[in-house]
Amino acid sequence: MIAETMTDTAEKLDYSKTLYLPETEFPMRAGLPQKEPETVARWQQMGLYKKLRASAAGREKFVLHDGPPYANGNIHIGHALNKILKDIITRSFQMRGYDSNYVPGWDCHGLPIEWKIEEAYRAKGKNKDEVPVNEFRQECRDFAANWIKIQSAEFKRLGIEGDFDNPYTTMAFHAEARIAGELLKIAKSGQLYRGSKPIMWSVVERTALAEAEVEYADVESDAIWVKFPVVEARLAQSPNTSYGSMDDAFRAAEDMRAALESASVVIWTTTPWTIPGNRAIAYSPRIEYGLFEVTAAENEFGPRPGERLIFADRLAEESFAKAKLQYKRLGGVPPGVLSAITCAHPLATLGYDFKVPLLAGDHVTDDTGTGFVHTAPGHGADDFEIWMDNARALEARGISSKIPFTVDDAGFYTADAPGFGPDREGGAARVMDDNGKKGNANEFVMKALIEAKNLFARGRLKHSYPHSWRSKKPIIFRNTPQWFVYMDKDLADGTTLRSRALSAIDNTRFVPAAGQNRLRAMIENRPDWVLSRQRLGRADRRLRRRTG
Repeated sequence: MIAETMTDTAEKLDYSKTLYLPETEFPMRAGLPQKEPETVARWQQMGLYKKLRASAAGREKFVLHDGPPYANGNIHIGHALNKILKDIITRSFQMRGYDSNYVPGWDCHGLPIEWKIEEAYRAKGKNKDEVPVNEFRQECRDFAANWIKIQSAEFKRLGIEGDFDNPYTTMAFHAEARIAGELLKIAKSGQLYRGSKPIMWSVVERTALAEAEVEYADVESDAIWVKFPVVEARLAQSPNTSYGSMDDAFRAAEDMRAALESASVVIWTTTPWTIPGNRAIAYSPRIEYGLFEVTAAENEFGPRPGERLIFADRLAEESFAKAKLQYKRLGGVPPGVLSAITCAHPLATLGYDFKVPLLAGDHVTDDTGTGFVHTAPGHGADDFEIWMDNARALEARGISSKIPFTVDDAGFYTADAPGFGPDREGGAARVMDDNGKKGNANEFVMKALIEAKNLFARGRLKHSYPHSWRSKKPIIFRNTPQWFVYMDKDLADGTTLRSRALSAIDNTRFVPAAGQNRLRAMIENRPDWVLSRQRLGRADRRLRRRTG
C-alpha cells in the first residue's frame, strides 16, 4: 500500500516546474521546416548578396574556385556537404574583411550528361547512333541548362549565398573558346601528341572510363591454358656457358636448343578474346622454371604423350592435373635461357605469322596460372608498359613494336584480328554486346586454338572484375588512339609539366594537410596526361571497320 501511494504521487509531479529555465519565444523544435524557407526568402527580398558585394568593394580578394558538379540531376547529400562547407568558408572570409565572392559553376560536358540522354533514348527504343551529332549535343545542352536552374534553386534552399544569376558553365561559348585557346597553347609548345594506349572501355556506354568510374563485382570467366610453340632458342655456345650437368658445354647448348625448339611455353588467361592481341610472353627471373614431358593424356584435345612444355615448377602439377595429364620433369630452364627463346603465335595459321618474344617482367608471379603471362599490349596496363619498355630492343631484333587495334568501340573484332574480324564468315566476332553480355569471341578463339592444337586446357573461374558504376556492366581494356600531353618533356625554361605541377602543389596550403600528400603522389606517378574522351562521331567509322 505504501509503495502504491508513492508511485501515484511521483506520477502526478511535474518535475519541469522544479527547473529554472529562461523563457523565449522560440518554439520547442525551432520550426525549421517553416523558418528556413522564410529566412532564405527574406535574404532575397533584402538583396543580401548585392549588399555583401557593395560592402566588399575595394577590399583584398579571396577567391574560392568551385569544383563544379555535373548538371544532370537533383542534388544529394554529397552536394550539400560540398556547398555548405564552401559557403561557410566564403562567408567567414567576407566577415574577416575580404572581398569573398562565391561564383557557382557547373560541368556541362561528358558522360554523366550524355548518359542521361541515352537512357531516355533507350526507354523510347531509340538508337543514339542514328541521331545526328549536332541534334544530340543540343539535347545535352538543353538538359544541362534545365538542371542548372533546378540545382540553383536547391542550393539556395540550403542557404547558399552566391552569384547564381551569373554562374560559370563549361558550355558557355566564351568558356569553350578559352578551353580551345589553352589547348592550342599546349599544342604550340610541342607538349601535345597523338598516341595510343589500352584504356578501360565501356562497350555499353561507348566511352573510356577513369579509375573513379569503376567498381568491382564477381564474374565467372572462361579460363584457358594456351601453348606457344618455341621456334627459336638463341643460346650462347661459349665454353664458359653451362646448361645442365653435362661435361661438354658446347654439346649441352646444342641439346638444350633441340629440347626447347620441340617444346611450347604455356600461358594462362581469363580473357581468351585477347589472344589475337598477343605479342609477347612475360616471365620472371625470380621464378624457377622447368621443361616437362607429357607421358599420358585423358582428354580428346590438348597435349599428346611425348609433347614437351615449359612451366614454373611450382605450378606444373596443378596445371597438368587440370588438363588430366601425366608428366615427368626433364630439367630446369634458367632465366638466361628464357630470354633467348622466341615463340610462334598459337594462331599463326590464321595470319598471326610473327615472332612472340619472351620478356622479363616484375609483375609476373607463380601464385596462379603457369608462371608465364600472356602479354597483349593493347589490352592491359602491365602488358603495355613491358611492351613499350622493350620497344627499341624488339625493333633491333626485327620484331615490330606496333600495337594492334584488335577490338573496336562496340566490342567487335577489327581487321587487326585476322580470322575473327570483318574477314570471318558471318561477320566480326564480338567480345561484348550492347547490354554488357558476353559475346561469341571467347567461343571462336577457343575453337580456333583447338583446331590449331594449341589449347592445353580450359575451365571456368569466378573472380573480381571491373564494372562501370553507371551501367553496372563489365568493361574491357582496349587500345585506342588518344591525345596525350607529355608530363616529362622539357619546356622552354627547363621545367616540365610534372615539375611545375609538383612545385605548385608544394606552394599551396591544403586543408586538411593530408590532401597535399595525396595529390602530390598522384602527380608524381601519373603517366602522360590523356586529354581525349571520344564519345560521338564514331558510327560511320565502326561500320566501315566491320564491312572492310
